[in-house]
Amino acid sequence: MKYSVVFSSKTGNTQQLANAITSLLPESDLIYFGPPSECALQADRFYIGFWTDKGHCNAEIADFLKHLKGKDIFLFGTAGFGGSAEYFKKILTAVEKYIDSSNTVIGSYMCQGRMPQSVRERYIKMKNSPLPIPNIDKTIENFDNAVSHPDETDLQRLKDAVAHIKNADAN
Repeated sequence: MKYSVVFSSKTGNTQQLANAITSLLPESDLIYFGPPSECALQADRFYIGFWTDKGHCNAEIADFLKHLKGKDIFLFGTAGFGGSAEYFKKILTAVEKYIDSSNTVIGSYMCQGRMPQSVRERYIKMKNSPLPIPNIDKTIENFDNAVSHPDETDLQRLKDAVAHIKNADAN
């Protein structure tokens, strides 16, 4: 089955996931690897990666998803705020709303991803402002926890999810 790996990666996190996916799949079946492009549309299966923007996929991926019809789609993404399966599920549900009903979502995976240092600096300014944001210490703690992600455990979980789909194809 011919496939494309289409992703948007603002900080490199989602590209790490995309690279992990292609390490498992036959290179000879790869149609396209990179940011959204018409060149990718010839595939039967799509591995589509995004970074989270206000609880949704970024706009570039949302636009690309709207063009797919009758395809198999595996969604993968990263979110700076994370660690919660419920939060990740909420994001994936929001992303699936961009997908035409003629497509089949065959799987998904999300993990936490590091954020730019400028985000932490903004949080520190918020903490030191005359009217600090509630729970800002937890927000800073989350930022610090995200610095190491995606880590090897995240990448292995993604590979396991993709391998599950690959094994189902073989049966």
